[in-house]
Amino acid sequence: MVLLQHPREKGNAIGTAWMASLCLPNSELHVGIRWSEQSRVHAAITNPAAPAVLLYPGADAKDILQDPPKGPVTLVVVDGTWSQAKVVVRDNPMLAALPRYAFNAPTPSEYRIRKEPSDEVVSTIESLMYALGALEGDTERFAALLRPFRAMVNAQLTFHTGKRARKKKRVPKVLPPSQDLQLLRERWNDVVCVVGEVNAWPYQMGRHRDRDELAHWVAMRPSTGECFASLVQPSVEWSPTTPKNLGLAPEALQAARPRAQVYADFDAFLRPDDLVCSWSWYSPRLFGSGGHALKAPTVNVRALLEEVLRRRVPRLESFAAELGPLTSVTPGRAGQRLATLVAAAQRCVSDETG
Repeated sequence: MVLLQHPREKGNAIGTAWMASLCLPNSELHVGIRWSEQSRVHAAITNPAAPAVLLYPGADAKDILQDPPKGPVTLVVVDGTWSQAKVVVRDNPMLAALPRYAFNAPTPSEYRIRKEPSDEVVSTIESLMYALGALEGDTERFAALLRPFRAMVNAQLTFHTGKRARKKKRVPKVLPPSQDLQLLRERWNDVVCVVGEVNAWPYQMGRHRDRDELAHWVAMRPSTGECFASLVQPSVEWSPTTPKNLGLAPEALQAARPRAQVYADFDAFLRPDDLVCSWSWYSPRLFGSGGHALKAPTVNVRALLEEVLRRRVPRLESFAAELGPLTSVTPGRAGQRLATLVAAAQRCVSDETG
């Protein structure tokens, strides 16, 4: 395994690439931006006995959790912020040319001392735990990678909590709403909240897919109460775990409609001036994974809610627990999530003072 670290991450006390390199004896950690003339990196990446693959998202990236590469490979990982990693991949053609693999993390990141852009984004050491577990076919084997990581996170949180307690409490500033928050408030009558669920085959069942596949799509226009709900026929077959994951009876899947028909019906449901709201960016990406993007601008309600509440907001289910019982909009888990999303969007609109 080869770790390529952006120079600005070197020496970062809360970075995880250096920690990962110490835990993995067969890994190499290199610091820099351009690698075309680095002989050791070039030799590792061009080793025919273990062809290199790049753990980095992209339009053609395969899901390493569901479809890992076969045989021995050299896993190449770029460490840095998303903007730094983008520069490294862009400026190194030999990296950009490698087969790409990515994944959506099954659980949120435990990197509580850094704010991740979405639920699916995790730290470098967490990425390695998932990726190496998929490559070796043994997820538990690499779970120990998180022990020093958790200890570091807890130590940092303890230090900063004590440091804040010794300081005088500051009166928080009331900042003007962001452009997206202002847009949500001004165009509430045009808002459509959406939630997508996936037909996911568990890796351990030995059935792999190139990417997550949309299985259930629900939407609601809060200003009028109009709803849209449709199950989507899978490209091959349903995963045996899908009914449980969707919170529906197995016979309910018989009502699924062809993907093209669902896309056409939802396009007809949308109005020309609608504004789509989702919890993070996963549902819009899932909708577009079939090659049909949403035909409306989209805002991230979770980010806006954090702006309004001025604190980190937990996962959707955890926030639902804060709200108390809500009436499901449509049958299944998607309907429950949609009710929580609508309530979160309403909170952003009603709290004009932030």
